[in-house]
Amino acid sequence: MNSDKYKTIKEKAIGEGYYSEKRSKFLAFAHHVDSVDEALELVKEYRKKYYDARHCCYAYRVGFDGTEFRANDDGEPSSTAGKPILGQIDSNGLTNTFICVIRYYGGINLGTGGLIVAYREAAADALANSEIEEKYIEEEVTYSFSYPMMNAVMRIIKDMNPRIINQVFDNTCEVTLSIRKGKADELRTRLKKLSFD
Repeated sequence: MNSDKYKTIKEKAIGEGYYSEKRSKFLAFAHHVDSVDEALELVKEYRKKYYDARHCCYAYRVGFDGTEFRANDDGEPSSTAGKPILGQIDSNGLTNTFICVIRYYGGINLGTGGLIVAYREAAADALANSEIEEKYIEEEVTYSFSYPMMNAVMRIIKDMNPRIINQVFDNTCEVTLSIRKGKADELRTRLKKLSFD
């Protein structure tokens, strides 16, 4: 991915999905996560909340380049649960996304094909009920300058509109800015040029 954009589920908005087949019920939950630890914490919470369910299967993909991922079948036949869940995250082009599917067993075996369909559909339903947003990968830029340069620096900040993370105004001033990765070099170049003007 050389783009500085990525798609994810809106933070704090949980997408819920449901699927049932031969009396088995599949409850799906899609979340935004920023780390593997956050995803694993959610697994613990769902296992505790649905302690009476037969399976708590999940998948996640984390990181702007999507390199960290996992699919877990939680006792279902290999690749019938976690993989179809991860497949839904991937086919929607998402990252920093976690989906958990809770299965209440209905007493009738679904077979591997039936399980794959059930987990895929439950995950797809959770994503269909999620708010998906595009976010920019940001990069931090720190710049030190003398107080008389303040107006020129502020003009660039106003023009390029980065988020101001930190600022110190003293004899030597310093600002830490966060800007879309694709514009970070332009911001650095424009600030650097001020030192030579």
